[in-house]
Order: sequence, then structure tokens, then C-alpha cells
Amino acid sequence: MYTGCGRVLGYHGDLQFQSGFIFYFPKKNEKNHREGYYIVWIEYLNSSLTGSLTESSSWILKVDFYKEYKQMENLNRRDFLAHSVATAAIASGLNPQQLSAFSGQSKLKVAIIGCGRLGQQYAEIYRALDQTELVAIAEWNPERRKVVGERFGVKALFRDAEALLKEVVPDLVAIITPTKFMKDGVIACAEAGVKGVQTDRPFAAKLSDADQMIETCKKRGTVLAGGALERANWQVEEAGRRLASGELGQRLGAAVHSYRGEILAGGTARILVLQHFTEATVDELIAWGNPIESLSDEATDYGLSINGLFRLSSGLECQVFGNESTAPHRGVEVWTENGLVRWDRHGEPLTQIFHGFDSKGRRKEVDPNYRPWSWESVAKELEPFLYKLGMRGSERDYVLGPITSLIDAVSKGIPPRISGETQRHALEVAIACKLSAKLGSEPVKLPLADRSMALYPRPYRWLGGDVSGRPQSAVEAAGKK
Repeated sequence: MYTGCGRVLGYHGDLQFQSGFIFYFPKKNEKNHREGYYIVWIEYLNSSLTGSLTESSSWILKVDFYKEYKQMENLNRRDFLAHSVATAAIASGLNPQQLSAFSGQSKLKVAIIGCGRLGQQYAEIYRALDQTELVAIAEWNPERRKVVGERFGVKALFRDAEALLKEVVPDLVAIITPTKFMKDGVIACAEAGVKGVQTDRPFAAKLSDADQMIETCKKRGTVLAGGALERANWQVEEAGRRLASGELGQRLGAAVHSYRGEILAGGTARILVLQHFTEATVDELIAWGNPIESLSDEATDYGLSINGLFRLSSGLECQVFGNESTAPHRGVEVWTENGLVRWDRHGEPLTQIFHGFDSKGRRKEVDPNYRPWSWESVAKELEPFLYKLGMRGSERDYVLGPITSLIDAVSKGIPPRISGETQRHALEVAIACKLSAKLGSEPVKLPLADRSMALYPRPYRWLGGDVSGRPQSAVEAAGKK
């Protein structure tokens, strides 16, 4: 096999593209390079062909370097991919199975379990993607079930996960139910053989429930991923990569801002980014919480504001600030010897990289120089559609990010950017913070020994809008409002 560079035409989605990175597979006993097969790796080379692909190298395509483009343009995109990869593999003496993950495969079949407001956004995006097909919906509200079935053109409609999985075993399932019902849905999907499952947040209130979901999915080989959380955003992924590369210097400290309000929701978002930016988990913490009534056993996470100190497994210390009105930012910062990386939740921009200092000693913001996202062309194409769903600016990929991360996890073996384990750690940190504050700011070590411990979200997240005073009308469910 040879590698080289050249001007190449091919397909990526519905777009023609040019790329400069080529793998050449010679035919056996060939006398010149005109008899072999060329495979193009989109964007740039950064992984072994027979190994797992990374996020930025998502498609492998065959291009005949010596034919006019006109001879290829009428090929069906999916047939083009399937034929080219298999042909190149056989001609080169490779096992075609080594390339099966990159060939033109059929669409991933998707089901939505819990099709309320957010579930409808998932349904809209899954339906819009070329890579997926929405085949089934489970929704307990009979009126909404009928309405969303008509809205999304889905005839396989069911009351719950159990009924759905008796008739359909999709490749992917988005469980966007209230938190109380997520554990049963995740476990049922894993035991039925679903390849990948993602949940809304928080995915559990009790540690033992989180443990059970993770262990069942691991045992069954099911990918367990997260939902609408900024950790899945490509900018956040790349900002963490810049820190991990060491180019900004050694990490010296971290801060979490505005850890308050719903520490199981927005708080989870912060802890997930902290884990990524520091490549560490919280080993021990001490916390102060207010108002005092939010520390009672019966209280949910709603309205609880936490200040504290986290000691991380890497040895770093992380300051935690709860007050949002005086917070300079609403996310996570990690600083190094001569740099700082910031994620500002709902900020514009979403992330910032600072490296070096100006003549007055102030940090200098620099071009983040992020690698291109393999799904960017898809996101650009969907921008007007996402805008109508309320996803714009830094929040454009709020749902698209986790969806594409799950697709890549199942189809290419790339670990999801939000996993069951990282979500469980965020839950455990929230529980430990409340416990520490309740005990008078007593240090608490993690992991917690008592797996029956829990922290419940507010009723809207735990039980759903229909039973907590925020029902959805049939007109809204139909997408007409």
C-alpha cells in the first residue's frame, strides 16, 4: 500500500469534494499504478486504515484516479461507497471485513422513547439525517402519540419501551422520558439487543440505578451515551484536545462557575466538561450550600447553589462558585503555565483559548485552531432547519452533537463524548456536594460507598410536564406552534 497526495474528486454526503490524502492499493503483480485502486480519506490522515477511525476521518471512498469525473457522477452514493471499498480491499488482498465499518451501509434504524418537547427535537433531527431512519415511537400520552406519529410519518407507535421492543429492535434509541423512567428503558433496550442508547439529563437520580444501567449495557455490548449536553459539542471536544496536547503548558488549576440552579442538569454539563478538560475525576470535595432549606432530605436539586473545592485525581484543585449573578462566566476554566481554556455555557463564543500575555500582562486570546468536525457540512446544511427548532449560534449543535456522537460510536467504534460513566460521575459529584454542605462542609471522598444515595431533580424533569403543571398541547406537539 502506498500513500500520496493529489487532487481527487469524490462524494461526501450529497456534496462533491476535493481531498489531498490518498491510499493506493495495488493489484497483485501490477506493473504500474494505473491498475490499482485509490481510496481517499476525508480531511486529513490521522488514523490507521484497519484501526478505528477518529472523529475527523469519517468517510473512506474509492476514486478511480484515471477516469473522468463524468463517468462517476451518475453512481448512487451508497452503491459508490459499498462497491469501491469492497473492490479495493479484494484487489489488494485485504479482508473486506476490515473495511466493513467504512462501506456504504444501510441507514441506522432509530426509535424515540418519550416524544414530548425535547423528544420531538430528537425525532426531527434523526429524521433529517441521511444516516438514520426514524422507524418507531413510544409515547405514553395517547393523544400526543397519535399526533407525533402523524407529524413524523411514523406508523409503529407504542405506549412504552416494552411494547415497542416486542415488535421492533432498532439500532439506536433515544430515551427522552422523565428521569424516573429512564433506567427501565435503558435496561430493556440493552437486553433486547439495541446497539446504542442515549438519554436526556439527568439519566438517573440514584447511584444504584446508574450502576445498573452501566453494567447492563456493558454486559450486552450496548453503547450508553448522553443527550443534550454541551460536552458533545465539537468545540468543547477540541478545546480539551488542545489542553491534552500539552502545547499550552502543564495544567495548574481549574474553576467551575455558576454551579447552581439544577446541579443535576446544568451542573452535569459543567462536571462533564471539567472531566474532559482536566482528564481527571473528582476524588474528594468540600462544599457549602444555600439556601439552607435546599439541603433537607426531601429537597430536589432545584435552587441549590454550591460553593466548594474539588480535589481531582490528577492532583489539581478546582474552585467551585455557585453565584450566577456575580460569576464572570457560566462554565469551566482550566489554566496552564502560559494559557487558559474556557467553556462558557450559552456563551458566544462557546469556547476560548488564551495563550501568552500582551505587553500589559493580560492574557492573549488566540485562534483556537480546531480541527474540522466531520459532520460540519451536515450541520451547515441543517442550519436553517435547526434555527427553526431554536438551535442557533453556539447552541446550534445542542442536540445534533450528541446524536452524531452516538452514530459514530455505533458505526465506527468511536467512544461517545458523553458516556454512562461520565454521567454517573457527575451525578455522584452532585450528591456528594449536597451531603458535604448538609454535614457542615465536611470533606467527602468519592466514589461514595452507599450506592442507595440519591438526589432528585425537580418534578418537571423527574415526572414530566404532563403531571407537573407543564402539559404540551396537541397543537404544539404537531409542530404548529
